[in-house]
Amino acid sequence: MKDKTVIITGAARGLGQKYAIEFAKLGSNVVFADISSCDETEDKIKKITSNYLNLDLDVTNFNSCLKLADNAKSKFKSIDVLINNAALYGALKSSRFEDIDEDQWDKAMNVNVKGVWNCIRAVIPSMREQKSGSIINIASLAALYGMPYAADYAASKAAVLGLTRVVAREVGKDNIRVNSVAPSMVYTESAKEFLGEKAERGFEVISKSQILQKTLEVDDIYGTVLYLASDQSKFVTGQTLMVDGGSVLL
Repeated sequence: MKDKTVIITGAARGLGQKYAIEFAKLGSNVVFADISSCDETEDKIKKITSNYLNLDLDVTNFNSCLKLADNAKSKFKSIDVLINNAALYGALKSSRFEDIDEDQWDKAMNVNVKGVWNCIRAVIPSMREQKSGSIINIASLAALYGMPYAADYAASKAAVLGLTRVVAREVGKDNIRVNSVAPSMVYTESAKEFLGEKAERGFEVISKSQILQKTLEVDDIYGTVLYLASDQSKFVTGQTLMVDGGSVLL
């Protein structure tokens, strides 16, 4: 991954920040972005490399996504990997499907689905020009399991799986790969916000429902993302890789 340009959205904290740090360690040109400040991420990245960009990004705004892609291409001359990690999750209020606030539903779809679509549209021209690229969409076990009391989040992530397959078929002729990663609930601040005061109990229940009975940590996902970003997966596209401890067996 040395000298490859990797864009990570939703990189202010948690998984996105982890991806940015690990790719920086591998010598990649790291472009990290979020609607929230990425200053904490930058403080960690600049101790590793000077080859990075810290950018503001609103994934629901296509012009913002275009600006991200243009800045990355201008500085590093290529866009090799896009990790679509930005998502609305922790801020969503858990409730029965019929009680979900309509504005919350729309926000979940706007960020989690339209945001992924926007970012893909923004980077595809550069990837087509160079005849290569890997797009990794972060989905969720919620989409395949049918996570109760989170219909908005589960439905949005199911849409990401469908979008992944469609785009993979459309851009394969340009040697661009598109895959998704579907983790179970990861021990992050967003997950703890979503579960609220019952977070620790929630993680315990989830871990006991898995074949591998442990809580999924941030460090447990990075290897799968690296695999999909690298040439080790150069004949893999349109796939969803589960990182869920065996919760769903496909």
